[in-house]
Amino acid sequence: MAKKTFAVIGLGRFGTAVVDELIKSGYDVLVIDRDEQRIAKASKTATHAVVLDTSDESALKEIGIQSIDHVVVAIGKDIEDSILTTLMLKELGVKKITVKVQNDYHEKVVKRIGADEIIQPERLAGRRLAHRITSDTILEYYDLSEQHSFIVIAAPDKIIGTTVINLDLRSKHKINIVAIKRDEDVIIPAPEDSFAQGDRLLLVGKNNDLQKFATWSEK
Repeated sequence: MAKKTFAVIGLGRFGTAVVDELIKSGYDVLVIDRDEQRIAKASKTATHAVVLDTSDESALKEIGIQSIDHVVVAIGKDIEDSILTTLMLKELGVKKITVKVQNDYHEKVVKRIGADEIIQPERLAGRRLAHRITSDTILEYYDLSEQHSFIVIAAPDKIIGTTVINLDLRSKHKINIVAIKRDEDVIIPAPEDSFAQGDRLLLVGKNNDLQKFATWSEK
């Protein structure tokens, strides 16, 4: 199976972070930006780096954007440019488009155009911070959907020495334990495994259930 190809349009902090991670993972990345200095810097690591106005359909077609598997539109503050670029990508038949949006209006428009995935980094960061600061035990928080999340929580004293099967998170708290982080080891828990001081639990479930468990843990 051929390896997926990616393009990232816009080299602000968000776009650059996406490019860096894709390259680290061994993927081919086409990088596009209007800023020549940004492109000159990106060309040292990216597979291809192009200075381009992405609201120009013919220019996008000429570089073969339609053959890219997944395009990330990470344009900064120019909402109009982001919207026009998304529209051009859809009209050219790009398979999957992820768009970084600035606000609800921006999100609504690109959804109607047909963006496959919407990312609003500031909103995600705000949610994560709110969940962290309202609980002494939640160490990390990640949205999976509007209703479900993934959290990393410090194992509370009340469960130390308890086995996974006796804690019975699924039945008693309606959440699932994915893994236990113990020092540098990651343990996929078996029913007979017990929790130790310093463990970090990787949990997934509905937001309300996770919050209830975090509150129960602190009592």
